[in-house]
Parts: sequence; C-alpha cells; structure tokens
Amino acid sequence: MVFLLYIFAAMVDFKTLSEEARIWIYPCNRKFYPQEIEELKNKIEGFINDWKEDVDFIVSYQLLYNRFIVFSVESTTKITNKDLDKQVAFILQLQQEYEVELLDKMNVCFKQGEHIQYKDLKEFKKLLKNKSVNDKTIVFDNLIQTKYDLENFWEVPITESWYNRFL
Repeated sequence: MVFLLYIFAAMVDFKTLSEEARIWIYPCNRKFYPQEIEELKNKIEGFINDWKEDVDFIVSYQLLYNRFIVFSVESTTKITNKDLDKQVAFILQLQQEYEVELLDKMNVCFKQGEHIQYKDLKEFKKLLKNKSVNDKTIVFDNLIQTKYDLENFWEVPITESWYNRFL
C-alpha cells in the first residue's frame, strides 16, 4: 500500500510573523464591495493553500481597508521567481473576475478624510499643484517590503514618503 503525503502552506495569523516577513501589496482601484469580501477571502485562502507545497512555507494575508490585498511570507521561507509568477497570475485572475486594477504601480493611494483615493500619478501631481492635497496628506507606500515597514511606514504623511519629491 502506498501513501502519498501532501504538505501545504502553513497559513498563520499575520501578528505572529516576524518583523522581517516579506510583504507584497496590491492596491485596488476601488473598494471591494461588501458582497465580494467573503468570496474574495475564500479565493485568497484557496490560493495560499495551493501556492507552494513546502513544510516551511509560512504565509499570511490581510485585506486592509477592503482595498489592499497584502501577502506576507516569513523571511525564512525561500520564494522563487516561479512562486512570484504564481502570485501575479492569481492577482491577474482576480483583476479579471472583479473587473478591478491591482497591478498598476503608477498610481497613488491616499487618505482624504476617512476615504481612500486612488489616482494616477499625473492626476495626483495636479491635486498637489491645486492644493487639493498637501504635505500632511497621508499616502500609502505600496512598495514597502517587510512587515516592519508595513506597520511603521506604509501610511505616512507625504513629507515622509518618496512622494515628497512632488511637493
């Protein structure tokens, strides 16, 4: 008799990851609708469970502000280009299914009151010029790479971000 052993990713609570855990942030051009959230979470969890067959694969995710999909992988986990390709393919699939944009890196996400705005860089520069946003406006730096950075440098005033060059 032959037994096959399948080893799946260990999905953990985000809080348990080390500060060095790697982060990938996918900002959405709109909030996910309340009726989409549960299905979206199920799809993300399904992807994570099938993403990488490795006993040392420790992973988590967050859906922040119902707008940002954040994948987190413990720093001790080896991530290959093939693994990243699978992640991007999954994100492309979500884009198509939900008719949203998740991969556009030439955008700016920022807070306006309690709302989060998503604008292309050119439009954001116009908002700065017209003083619709200012140096105190909170922006999201979606290029950060660690859990520590997410917790400390993701939501910052423009003056503390790489966007400050546009002031």
